[in-house]
Amino acid sequence: MTTSQQTVRKAVIPAAGLGTRFLPATKAMPKEMLPVVDKPAIQYVVEEAVNVGLNDILMITGRNKRALEDHFDRVPSLEDTLEAKGDLAKLESIQAASNLGDIHYVRQGDPNGLGHAVLRAKQHVGREPFAVLLGDDLIDARDELLSTMIEVQAKTGGSVVALIEVEPSQISAYGCADVQSIDGESYVRINKLVEKPDVDEAPSNLAVIGRYVLHPEVFEVLERTGPGRGGEIQLTDALQELAAGSGEGYGVYGVVFRGRRYDTGDKLSYLKACVQLAIDSDDLGPGLRDWLPSFTAGLTK
Repeated sequence: MTTSQQTVRKAVIPAAGLGTRFLPATKAMPKEMLPVVDKPAIQYVVEEAVNVGLNDILMITGRNKRALEDHFDRVPSLEDTLEAKGDLAKLESIQAASNLGDIHYVRQGDPNGLGHAVLRAKQHVGREPFAVLLGDDLIDARDELLSTMIEVQAKTGGSVVALIEVEPSQISAYGCADVQSIDGESYVRINKLVEKPDVDEAPSNLAVIGRYVLHPEVFEVLERTGPGRGGEIQLTDALQELAAGSGEGYGVYGVVFRGRRYDTGDKLSYLKACVQLAIDSDDLGPGLRDWLPSFTAGLTK
């Protein structure tokens, strides 16, 4: 079986960032543990991976990230207390986090960019295609994305990135893709990737978001990729080399996602994500929808 024919079984979740945009809240708590309604953001990401059959999960962590391991571990004393009180709903909720999948951890060491973080997964992943999920992007469980990307990877034998359409004025906040359509296919071929281009230099308004399904050849490329934008090793630079080259593992493709995505990358987008997900919840939604109009009506500019 060639690498391109292998089933994707493993997910890599980089979680070593310093979370400086959320200081002082993240001084002692990982940003991935910030609650989005009633679960930390990282749990949504792990659940997404598990829901498409990726039960072997590697988190790339760093200093002061032990709370991530604790969250997905069991706490027998708490479970016993909840069971004794008959609070079975809460008991089930904490046990669910502990039983999501086979979760492993490795430290990044120096925070030297997303490409460097992904490279730390090389030994665990081996010569298999694998998924990368970034914690700043939450994908609604009702919408398909990762499963489609896995299918495209199996069909093409290359690497696959998730794309969204953004306003042209916003493209400098993202990696940007120059693409071409493929006859008869719903996915596109990536011609070029540019990390956070100036608005007037962007090749399109298609932005790369935090979901990737990668051929293991990316590790070989990352090992020879030097520092790029911001002085860090950029995954975008490695993908650009894969897009431009040929041979097994080369070629990069894009799936344009038009479903529900919640951005938790900065304070404002995090707050919006909390409101959006709360409104859709069965327990909080009705009360929040009733309250919001009266609250906004009382605002003054």
